Amino acid sequence: MSKQMSHLDDIPSTPGKFKMEKSPFVHNRLRWHSSLAKLTFWSFIFLGLILIFFFRSPSSNPLPQDPSRRSLRTYNWGGPAWEKRVRSSARVRSQNGISVLVTGAAGFVGTHVSAALKRRGDGVLGLDNFNDYYDPSLKRARQALLERSGVFIVEGDINDSALLRKLFEVVAFTHVMHLAAQAGVRYAMENPGSYVHSNIAGLVSLLEVCKSANPQPAIVWASSSSVYGLNTKVPFSEKDRTDQPASLYAATKKAGEEIAHTYNHIYGLSLTGLRFFTVYGPWGRPDMAYFFFTRDILKGKSIPIFEAANHGTVARDFTYIDDIVKGCLAALDTAEKSTGSGGKKKGPAQLRVYNLGNTSPVPVSDLVSILERLLKVNAKRDIMKLPQNGDVQFTHANISLAQRELGYKPSTDLQTGLKKFVRWYLSYYNGAKKAAG
Repeated sequence: MSKQMSHLDDIPSTPGKFKMEKSPFVHNRLRWHSSLAKLTFWSFIFLGLILIFFFRSPSSNPLPQDPSRRSLRTYNWGGPAWEKRVRSSARVRSQNGISVLVTGAAGFVGTHVSAALKRRGDGVLGLDNFNDYYDPSLKRARQALLERSGVFIVEGDINDSALLRKLFEVVAFTHVMHLAAQAGVRYAMENPGSYVHSNIAGLVSLLEVCKSANPQPAIVWASSSSVYGLNTKVPFSEKDRTDQPASLYAATKKAGEEIAHTYNHIYGLSLTGLRFFTVYGPWGRPDMAYFFFTRDILKGKSIPIFEAANHGTVARDFTYIDDIVKGCLAALDTAEKSTGSGGKKKGPAQLRVYNLGNTSPVPVSDLVSILERLLKVNAKRDIMKLPQNGDVQFTHANISLAQRELGYKPSTDLQTGLKKFVRWYLSYYNGAKKAAG
């Protein structure tokens, strides 16, 4: 009897055409159905929890391919020792010096600008996320270079608003040199999200914190010659139309200029945009043609030389890094104070855009010839049609406005600049090989 009673748990609570049997097969089947029902129930509960977590989680971003997003969750900052380093780096050491937050400080231009500011006694604090768009070890080497001169680079992302607010709490920056960006025209076709994340969202994050800072800093930031896009009028003037971008990179930089206008108009932020024209030199970016041409020529690899339609010449207004740095510092020195306070505009504020170029375009084939002479190696040239990936046929800067208002006067020709680059390249990479060996 007790054996029969133990099977009552298998009887459904609702009446029906169920006939109780004593067969072990039936009992096992009933247990199986009960277990299946429980398993189904808990599976739905578990799935629901996963979906809730997924949609509430900040990591459920529609742009998961962007490696720079990891930085928002992986960097540690804060604490007395950290704040002490921040203050020390940003301390002004010269009369009438300025205190500058340099974003993208471990980048090519950022490193040179930070070093130049520090040399003249300004307070400098760097910010960089050290992403892996190109070899991070080069960025780490630049970081070491700056730290030897007393510049501390905070590891963090410009989209980390809490970090930015903390930096402005610790230091009352008078200026921001905003150079952090996702660079490169062609990479935008592989990872478009990284450009939106850095060049648009990142700029807005920075401006949001700057508008609320008290006092508001004056901001100088890097736009690009790419904004001229399909413009065919040469040389490119700041008055020319910039509404025909040829790449997503160019579109994000153009968007940045419009965003700058908005924050200037609403919040009284002093904003100066600098349109850089093909910057090159020591500690440069490995994704730039002059850099990987040098590498591949030395390795005996063929290098692509692009031609436009009908064998048209592809030329760039190559601008040496030291000339760009002079333009950046002049922009900082002539920047007027922002007019807002606590996020509220109190009067019209300065809004400027300048071309920083060399105003003498050089055909890419001539660039290769100069490298051949400096490296004493003949290049294997692979003549190719200019791809439809956002590259434009030529760039040529009209720099008369920067000359007049900034005193900007580039003085380094391509032959001289490339000689300095090649000397650095051979020293840096031969030194790295010796260290590895």
